[in-house]
Amino acid sequence: MSTQTASQHITAEVGSWPGVDSGYGRRGEFAFKLAGREIGHLHGDHAAHFLLGPELWIKLQEQGRITEHPVFPGRIGPAERRINDDTDVADVIAMMRIKYDQLVLRQGARPRRPEKVA
Repeated sequence: MSTQTASQHITAEVGSWPGVDSGYGRRGEFAFKLAGREIGHLHGDHAAHFLLGPELWIKLQEQGRITEHPVFPGRIGPAERRINDDTDVADVIAMMRIKYDQLVLRQGARPRRPEKVA
């Protein structure tokens, strides 16, 4: 891996997208949100979790890119991606981008514009 940890690399990239807010949640996860809607979250440098639509979940699961979320086994939607190397980091970023784009286009979330300073 690079000199950055997996979570640092993912946070730097996802946090640079317009309107993305990030921070720690109640259970220690580090979440990325757009207009209050979660894009996904990290558990340290070892796992990313997402909530995906059924069609996308099935497609990514068939491709071997995600597994069932450990808290919700047997459910389609909640997903996990383990992070072991740079390839996993790049794929987590790619899947977060898919979710980000869905929030912008399908759910009407709008990236926040910077406030004007008088």
